[in-house]
Formats: sequence, C-alpha cells, structure tokens
Amino acid sequence: MAIVINWRLFKCDKLQLFCCKKYRNNGTIYSKFKRAVSTLNESEFKTEATFSNGTQLIISSGKYARLSNSSTVASIGDTSVMVTAVCSKSSSNKSMLPLTIDYRQKSAAVGRIPTNFMRRDIGSTEYEILTSRLVDRSLRPLFPQGWNLETQLVCNTFAVDGINDPDVISINGASAALSLSDIPWNGPVGAVRVGIIDNVLKVNPTRQEMQESILNLIVSATSNNYVLMLEGSANNVSPQNLKKAIKQGVKECQSIIQAIKTLQKKCGKQKINFTIPEIKNVDGITECIKKNSENKIREILTNFNHDKLSRDNAISEVLVNMTDIIIEKYPETEQRVIENIYYKFVKEIFRSLIFETNTRCDGRNLQELRKITCQVDLFKPLHGSALFQRGQTQVLCTVTLDSLESALKMDTVSMLISGMKEKNFFLHYEFPPYATHDVGRLGVVGRREMGHGALAEKALRSVLPKDYPFTIRLTSEVLESNGSSSMASVCGGSLALMDAGVPISSPVAGVAMGLVTQFDDQCPTNITNYKILTDILGMEDYLGDMDFKIAGDKNSFTALQVDVKIAGVPLKIIMETIEQSLVAKKEIIEIMNSALSEPRKDHSEKMPVVEELEIPVHQRGKFLGLGGVNLKKLFIKTGVHVYSKNDDIYTLFAPNESALKEAKEIIEQTLQREREPVLEFGAIYTAKIVEIRETGVMVTLYSNMTPALLPNSQLDQRKIFHPSALGLEVGQEIKIKYFGRDPVSGSMRLSRKVLQDPITVTRTLS
Repeated sequence: MAIVINWRLFKCDKLQLFCCKKYRNNGTIYSKFKRAVSTLNESEFKTEATFSNGTQLIISSGKYARLSNSSTVASIGDTSVMVTAVCSKSSSNKSMLPLTIDYRQKSAAVGRIPTNFMRRDIGSTEYEILTSRLVDRSLRPLFPQGWNLETQLVCNTFAVDGINDPDVISINGASAALSLSDIPWNGPVGAVRVGIIDNVLKVNPTRQEMQESILNLIVSATSNNYVLMLEGSANNVSPQNLKKAIKQGVKECQSIIQAIKTLQKKCGKQKINFTIPEIKNVDGITECIKKNSENKIREILTNFNHDKLSRDNAISEVLVNMTDIIIEKYPETEQRVIENIYYKFVKEIFRSLIFETNTRCDGRNLQELRKITCQVDLFKPLHGSALFQRGQTQVLCTVTLDSLESALKMDTVSMLISGMKEKNFFLHYEFPPYATHDVGRLGVVGRREMGHGALAEKALRSVLPKDYPFTIRLTSEVLESNGSSSMASVCGGSLALMDAGVPISSPVAGVAMGLVTQFDDQCPTNITNYKILTDILGMEDYLGDMDFKIAGDKNSFTALQVDVKIAGVPLKIIMETIEQSLVAKKEIIEIMNSALSEPRKDHSEKMPVVEELEIPVHQRGKFLGLGGVNLKKLFIKTGVHVYSKNDDIYTLFAPNESALKEAKEIIEQTLQREREPVLEFGAIYTAKIVEIRETGVMVTLYSNMTPALLPNSQLDQRKIFHPSALGLEVGQEIKIKYFGRDPVSGSMRLSRKVLQDPITVTRTLS
C-alpha cells in the first residue's frame, strides 16, 4: 500500500496526528510514515531571486528554528541573516499593532569578540535600532486591521562578509518568514538598495561600491508595483535621478516577491483564521455617535481659530459627552470600545472634509506652508545657534565645534559593517515630553528619537566640507511639536551651521508631505481619488495615509524617508509628491535666507581655532615635558589641546583666538628659556657629570642645557659595565667630543674614548 501525502497540507499538526493514528496498526506503513515525517522535518526548501546585475538573493527555510511559526535564512554573497516569526496565543489590549522587530548584529558574525567587560553581545547599537526600524516600516502596513496577537520578528545575523550589507537582506528575510508562517499578512514584499555610480544605477551595490555612489536608497515594494517604504541619503541627487532610482528599485523588487511566492507554494503554512472580536451594539453605538456628534466635529474641524491643544481638547470634550450618552443607553459597553468607534468616525469626517473643501483643518490649502520664522545667533557664548518655528513646531538647534580628537568613535562591529571608523559630524535629536504638553521621563533616547536624528544627520552630512578641521556636534531640541519636527531640525540645523561659520555648500531645508486617499468599495486596494498635502500637521500625519519626509537644497535632495500606512502607494503619486515637495523646499529656503543666506565669514572671538606647530625632533622632549606634563599645564592654564599629527607637526586646538595666543606665548617662552647654544660638529667640550647611571653618565656642556647621556661604550676604549670602574663622580669635569644629534631620537651623540690615546691606555693597564 503506497502512502500519498500532500506535503502542503501536511504542515498542520492535527493532520500529522490523524495520520499517525490511522496507520499505527500497520507496522510497515507506520514505519514508512515515520521516515517520511522525519524527512519532511529535516528538509530544507530554497528559492533564488536574480537581479539585473547578476547578483542573487537566496532564501531558504525548514532547517533552523523550527519551533517558531516560521524561520528563513536570506543570503547575498556570504552575508546571511536568519529571521524568525512568532506570534503569541493570547490577544493584546494594545490599541496599536503589537508588532516588535529586533535586529541583532552578532560580533561573531564578523569574526570579532565584543569589547565590553562581559565580552557578550549586550544592548542595542544605533545601527541595530535603525535596521529594526527599516524592517518594521516595510512590514507593518500589510498586517490585517484588528490583528491583536503579540508578534515578534528576530533578525539574527549568522555571517557578514563585509561586502554585502545585512539590512536589506533582513527585510527580505522577514518578508519571507511572514509569508511562510501561519500569521495573517498581506505580503510578500521585496526590498533592494539602489546606488548611482558614474551616473549609472546600481542595484544592491557592495560596500566598496557604495563609497563611490552618490545615492544610498532602500526601496520596499509590493507585487502590484506599489511603494511601501523608502529610506535614502544622497549627495545632491537631482529629482529626475531620484525618480529613476525609485522606479528601478520597484522593478527589481518583483523578482524577490516572485521567489518568495514560489517558496510559499512549496512550504508555506495555512494562515490562521483570524476574526475581529464582535462588539455588542456596535451599529447602535456608531449611529448614536454619528447622530449626536457629526455636526460638532465638523464645526471643530472647520474652525480655523483652533490650535493643536484647543482642537484636541474640543474633540475630547465631545467624546466625554458621547460617552455619557452611550453608557446610559448601553451600560455594558467598555470605554475603550466607545473611544475606538468615536475616533474612527472623527477620522472619516477629517478626511472627507479635505475632499469636499480642498481646505485643511487649520485653514490652509493643500499646497500651502505654515507660517515660518527663523532666528540665528540667539546666545552669544554658543558657537552657533538657530531657532526654527513652523506653525506650532519649534526647534532650537545649537552647534558645538571641538577638536578632531572628540570625533564619535564607532564600535568594532559597526565599523566593519559600515566601513566608517569615526564620525566628525553627528546630530543629536531630543524630544522632551513638554513639547507635546505631556509628562514623561527625560534622558531616554527611544527608537523614534534615534531615527529622526539619523534622518536629519543624513540630510546635512553631504553639504559639509570634506576636510573640516573640527568635530561638529549639532543638537536639535524640539520645544514644541505639531508635526514634522525632524524636517524642522534639518532647517534649524542648516541655519545653526551657517551661524557657526561652517562652510556648507548650500542651505538645506526639509518638508513633510502627506496623503489622503479614497478607495473603491469593490476593490479595497484600488485608489479612486487622492490629495497630496504639503507640510503636514501632526493630526494629518496620524489620520493620513503617508508621511513623506524629503530634504535637500533648492534643486536636489540629500535625504528621504517615506512611511506608508496603507497597502502601498502607486508610483504616480510618489512622483507627484516629489515634484510638489520641490516647490515647498524652494519657498522654505527663501524664508531661511532672509535670516542668514550663507556661512558667516567673520569668526568672532568665541569661535575655536586650529593651528599647526612644528617642533624639531631634538626639542620634542622639552616641548612635551616628562610624561606630557607641559601639555597638561598648558591645557589647565589656557584650555588649549595639543595632539600630534605626525612626527614633527603638532596641532593646537584653542577655544578662541586669545587662548591660542596665550598658549603660543607660553610655548615660545619655554623653548627660549631652555634654548641651548649652537654646538659645532666635531668640537671638543668640557662636560660636567651631573648623574651616574648603570648605562653611563649624564653630562651637561653648559649650565642651561638639558643633561645628555654619555653611554658606557663611549666612556673609555676599554669595555666597562659601570662608570664606577673608571672612578667617575658627580661634579667631575671630563673632555668629550660632539658628533651632532641622532636623526631619529634627536639625542646628542657624545664620545670620550675618541680623545684617548690607545698607548696611554695600554701603559695604564700594565
């Protein structure tokens, strides 16, 4: 009797148990069945996606972490990432999708041992957090509405070859893991990195090729050529090249999606039958809210005198009144249920008003910017400062210039992956709770803050000079927030850099674009109408369908980040958004130019200065002092740092011109006070012994000179092991001959034995 097993259906544990019971009485068939089950459990399924440049993405499943809902291993070259997907059995009470993405960069994957005290992989680096956000933003929009089971994806780097970056590989591995699992998800998606090298688009360039690329763009897309996520930085790339790169990236993603679908047919699990829990009297509650609050909500959203707080308070007051009415009519209804239905209704009215009136809740038209004001040079002691106000979003940016020794050192693993040893420009983004009228903890840098800071840093990095002699720390503190605080940080940061006199190539501005769509009732993925919004409010971000952040100068872009909240956005809308953002950026830069249009030329006394100083080799010891004590004294007196650039050149970093002048005077006085007479090569001098050592005697030729060593080998023509053999004492005067200085160490070359007569020495011995 032959056993025919449908492997695709056999994945179900209940079917396995049923087959075991059915054939258990027949020993031969049962043993064959067990071998078949063992073979299935040990089998590994693979699929490949080939890109236009010939590189391949290999995805496999079925070998590792088989107790998870699903696990895959994605590889490009010798870089491999395992991604596991697991969901809990119990539902969560969170209002948002309970999805957690954890990317882990193991030191062993790059052949290193962690440098911390425990020598373990602990904590999360900035690179790990930013990569986790990349994966999250590529997956979150495709989960079904109402999914409330805790879901976690862990991206674990198995091996990193230093050639192919693991971030894009992690996105594709996570897409495959969710597609193969029984977790409901409307995927798969594909992701690629696109670069521009010598004006040619390059898909998934290597790390070395990225050093020459003017574009670093990650594109995530769905099977219908919709954009799901964009993340990129560039060196002043034109809008035309940006559009081409996005289109090419979406096209390349299709091969990945097809490969994942092929693998899904081989070993994909049947999805869980997920249903949203029914709510009692939901129709009655919805009708009650609509009847009693629609006019009030419309009145609030069309009252252009409201600001962020007053609008939110007015909407909350209506909710309080509606809660009393509904509880009186339906006493068993939970507060959370009422809030969900109410805010869903507010969202519908908010979006419909935009289509009906082409006017937003603050009275602006769709392409109008909020009122912008700029100020620079706010606090005199600071190197550079700027305040950027856009509507109710207010950001204070400050610039601090320090020596190159203060550059941000990268950890070993991040250095091997990114190829960057240190950063002499970094931006720290701060979002205190009072910025949104909240109470919370201070000093905690969350994933959101780190992501916003990294985006603003990318936007400004490309306009900085390459060989700037200072380390630049730019801080952006959000004092008020009503949307687009990261792009306000770009604008304020650009002004602060110019206020500090940093010679940036051009001013940079950022703007956040939004989207509101309407869908076909028959086909939920078919967009029938849409509105693109310029400079979105926080409410428009929360209730809209896309957060499109873009930064750059007037004619090009330097950074891009797109988060989509629906199941993808067509390329047509993306291209229109880019064009509309160009107009907004130009307008913002013109406003910024009215405050400060170019870097300051006149460096005030508060600005730090750098100067190089050449110290001859033979004076290096006098300049440094014993154990560098002279440099420590110099720093205490003047605040001037001294660090070595090469053997003869030292760099002086001073907090201001006056401190540098004072330090140079101290150095000059030190060298002049201890300046030795010029000695003649081959001349004979009378030297005074000042110290007796095991290796020789320390002598001085003049009273103001530094003692020099006359080694045992040059004391006498006889071989001696200690100066005491010759009866030499401290204070005794001897004749020596000068042979210049050692070209490496700068020490004097002295000799006593060349002045001795060999015959005299022999007679003395006899």
